[in-house]
Amino acid sequence: MLQLNGSRRHPDCDGKTRRDFLKIGTLGATGLTLPALLQARAKAADAGSPTRNTSVVWLWLGGGPTHVETFDPKMSAPAEYRSVTGAVKTTLPGVELGGNFGQMAKIADKMAFVRSFAHRNSGHGGGTHWVMTGYDFAAADNGAPANKPGIGAVVARYRGANNSRTGLPTYVRMGGILGDGPSWLGAPYSPFDVQGRARSNMTLSVAADRLDDRKTLLKNFDSVDRGLDATGLMAGMDSFEQQAFDLILSRAKDVFDPKREDPKVRDKYGPGLGEQMLMARRLCEAGVGFVTIHYGGWDMHGGIKTAMDSLGPKVDRAVSAFVDDCGDRGLDQDVLLVITGEFGRTPRINGSAGRDHWAPLSTLALAGGGLRMGQVIGESTAKAEVPKTTPVTPQDLMATVFHVLGLPQEIQYKDPTGRPTPMVVGGKPIAELV
Repeated sequence: MLQLNGSRRHPDCDGKTRRDFLKIGTLGATGLTLPALLQARAKAADAGSPTRNTSVVWLWLGGGPTHVETFDPKMSAPAEYRSVTGAVKTTLPGVELGGNFGQMAKIADKMAFVRSFAHRNSGHGGGTHWVMTGYDFAAADNGAPANKPGIGAVVARYRGANNSRTGLPTYVRMGGILGDGPSWLGAPYSPFDVQGRARSNMTLSVAADRLDDRKTLLKNFDSVDRGLDATGLMAGMDSFEQQAFDLILSRAKDVFDPKREDPKVRDKYGPGLGEQMLMARRLCEAGVGFVTIHYGGWDMHGGIKTAMDSLGPKVDRAVSAFVDDCGDRGLDQDVLLVITGEFGRTPRINGSAGRDHWAPLSTLALAGGGLRMGQVIGESTAKAEVPKTTPVTPQDLMATVFHVLGLPQEIQYKDPTGRPTPMVVGGKPIAELV
């Protein structure tokens, strides 16, 4: 919401006039205004650090996607272990993906599939916390809030919560994920949630009777600028109010609207997840540094073939469109796509024709980011039970993301006790990629 009151005729009880009142973009139930949020973020951020013009899109397959039916089908294993959806050959010699991923198979040379990604927490909360923050926290399985900042919040802390050039948030999410928040880094580094009230607050609503050019104002944003100049309100704004006003009235908010894209491009991505992936590409192209997309439904304890036949093709279409689109637009060196979830699924099919929680081997695929694509990294055992080669850990994934985004591997921030806490401990960028 944006409210501007320009008349001096009605002073408030404290002696201030209505002209002194300005509210731009009230955010959520806290009543915090957009200018105040921008100011809080500016005060909380350190002096600017040089950053790479790179971005990450993190596609979170919530519920724990099966590693077998996605990117490690193991068709030579006994029937109770191999992919129930079959497999498709890829453009990489000898490499197959699960049977639902035919379009991704055609662009496998632009992707990397990690078959040795693993950790040790098979609970939804704990597994999610481990992958999203790089740290194990078993209490998350019992509903405890995250005790470490998520990767996106770290990026916002390092780069600054808003892009200094466009005013767009550094960190945007589409659907919440446990462990995706700032924890003790503080609220200024929370994600901008396009499915929450933050995005709706970018929509303009002006009390037109307080401005001169009322009818034209409602028809055209340009006349809003002229009307405000006429009232003198613009001259009375401080820098953060001006920044908030510019963000709301600028075309920055149009970046969040995939319907402004070429219909042919939109059709290639498809609806639902495809629309979110298209929005993510638009956001990254406009300077957003970290985008998370939560696409759930992967907790497949039963009927895994039916579930995979429903969700798999949607991911296949959206991801292949995203990878091709980034390549066509010259963004493949600057935007990294990460596809993962909280854990994998049990190698052996259970009695309900599904698979249960299994952290010892998990799903992970990547594309772009200037990394070396067109390869399979690591190897699992014959029945896709555990890594046969050196495991890739959540800390390694975090270090790889830091590498792409230009964040120092040794970066530290003070926790609530004042102790400097490293964001990466023991993890190293995945050697085959960098």
